Amino acid sequence: MAATLIILFSALIGAALVNASAQRPTWLDRLFGRGGQRHAVAAPPRIAEESGWQLVHSQDTESFKEWLGHDSEGLPFGENEIPSLGSHLLIELFGCDPCSLKLEESVAGAMRSAATESQATVVSDSFHEFKPWGVSGAVIIQESHYTIHTWPEHGYAAVDLFYCGGTIYVDRAVDVLRERFRPQRIKYLVVRRGIQSEVEA
Repeated sequence: MAATLIILFSALIGAALVNASAQRPTWLDRLFGRGGQRHAVAAPPRIAEESGWQLVHSQDTESFKEWLGHDSEGLPFGENEIPSLGSHLLIELFGCDPCSLKLEESVAGAMRSAATESQATVVSDSFHEFKPWGVSGAVIIQESHYTIHTWPEHGYAAVDLFYCGGTIYVDRAVDVLRERFRPQRIKYLVVRRGIQSEVEA
């Protein structure tokens, strides 16, 4: 009887392993990764249409940068993407170096560098340092504007990069902000502004 139970139990385990290995990805892959190493697959940006708005969501910096790399015209018309007049990139920076967010000079310098590195045409800028802490400001560019507000006490900054036309290398602006503020985590949301079908309606 015991031998029969052992054989039956072994058969059930074997069937479970065969069934698991037929799935993609396998539970063994998720647990150990291929070749016994753990690995993470970056989720591509998610493109959604909501009540006439087109939104591009991402919480993975590398996959988002890859998507931006295909945004050579500033306004890609790829699969599931709708022509628009502008792109509004909202960036959530969490776990930043608090010192980098406290002073008007450092925050303004980072935003001006972001604009310059992205080859935006800077028209003017204005920044204000609040007491006891926090900085708000904007860099006005010919292609629209870059804005920021910081919460040093929370290590958090909210950045908006709004641009139009095909001359902005916004990925370079993102690189500058990551370098200057050193966030531990970033979230991205692109809102397409002036959707062609809405403007022409």
